Amino acid sequence: MAKVKEGDRVRVVKRALTEQDKKVYGFFEHMQGLTGVVENVYSPNEVAVKIDLDCLTKVPADVHKEATKKMRERFVENVGEEARKLLTKEEIEFTPHYVLLVRSDDLDKV
Repeated sequence: MAKVKEGDRVRVVKRALTEQDKKVYGFFEHMQGLTGVVENVYSPNEVAVKIDLDCLTKVPADVHKEATKKMRERFVENVGEEARKLLTKEEIEFTPHYVLLVRSDDLDKV
């Protein structure tokens, strides 16, 4: 794997999972094959990747959809009436990012 930097388009590799993946590296089957953009490189073992929402499989997509719904509700509940009137439809119906921490060894540039 070539060294990744912020802004690189990447894909999470597909490979056999190990026990160490789950315990130490936080690498899980649902992450494999996802594409996105490197947002930040904290260390070789911690690369933040903003995942493309259209590449999520059903279960993660459903979880993200439900989390988005709850975040929007909480946001609207915590904004005052006057401030809410100033918000645009796009600001109220925001879509949060889906970010994963991945080891750089588990990323391929695309």
